[in-house]
Amino acid sequence: MRPSPVYHPPRWLPGGHLQTIWSARLARHHVDPSDPPRFRRERWTTPDGDFVDADWRDDGQALAPDAPLLVMFHGLEGNRHSQYVQAHADLARRRGWGFVMPHFRGCSGELNLAPRAYHSGDHVEIGWMLDQGRARHAGPLHAVGISLGGNALLRWAEERGHAAGAVLRSLAAVCSPIDLAAGGHALGRGFSRRVYTPMFLRTMKPKALAKLAQHPGLFDRERLLAAQTLHAFDDVFTAPLHGFRDADDYWARASALPALADIRLPSLLVHALNDPFVPADSLPRTPPAGGHVRLWQPPEGGHVGFASGGFPGHVLGLPAQVLDWLASPA
Repeated sequence: MRPSPVYHPPRWLPGGHLQTIWSARLARHHVDPSDPPRFRRERWTTPDGDFVDADWRDDGQALAPDAPLLVMFHGLEGNRHSQYVQAHADLARRRGWGFVMPHFRGCSGELNLAPRAYHSGDHVEIGWMLDQGRARHAGPLHAVGISLGGNALLRWAEERGHAAGAVLRSLAAVCSPIDLAAGGHALGRGFSRRVYTPMFLRTMKPKALAKLAQHPGLFDRERLLAAQTLHAFDDVFTAPLHGFRDADDYWARASALPALADIRLPSLLVHALNDPFVPADSLPRTPPAGGHVRLWQPPEGGHVGFASGGFPGHVLGLPAQVLDWLASPA
């Protein structure tokens, strides 16, 4: 078995919060900052008459017919500008891989049409998106899910079981809140409640209100405006719009943790033990039964952080190691 990679944060970047924030805002996201990846947008019509915008990396170079395709699923309120998307797309290009990132509904810059959005356990939507990639690419497919996208990707693998191998060769979930209640409550306390939760609600609330304008009566506007935590937001918006009784029901049924042993596809779970979004005590410390899930749990790294190198650092190290593993899982 290949040894797990070792991550040592720079001395100038201590602690999970700083590693999280600095990596997202200030660290370098490309091998060559003057040559970032370019994208071509393709609109996919969903089975319910809505749309998903998928961004394909497009640098003008022909892709070999048998080249791997990396399908990426972003985190909560992410998009193609997120640092992890930029880093994975850049590194995939340099390895001769294709890259596509379907935006979850409402995250591509345009409000979607249906009376729904996206959520952490949306395995049916994940499966449909993977099928779109499979239909458009002849070579092998690999997938990476970041945070929320990783939990949803794992839920898809759990639901599909042995059939998942007909679609993907391997997958990785990075910093995913596989116990949604633990992660949600962590974001509702202390520094996280003061900093991260308002950051998410700053975009989530206006999108929800725009959805209410599209579909009057969809939810209680005053309750949404009063929401100050992700639990309160999910209770009034995310849960009822997607068929859950309430936030607690959503968090319980959408979490990947209880069914990890059902995965029958080579799968890598990456979590830093100082991730402020994902408490260490909510993570499995030994691989689940079944033999298909590998755990990487470095002591530090923050939430989708893992910056390396001299000041101001870069976030290319972990994506490179993830791509290495996907190409030859062990």
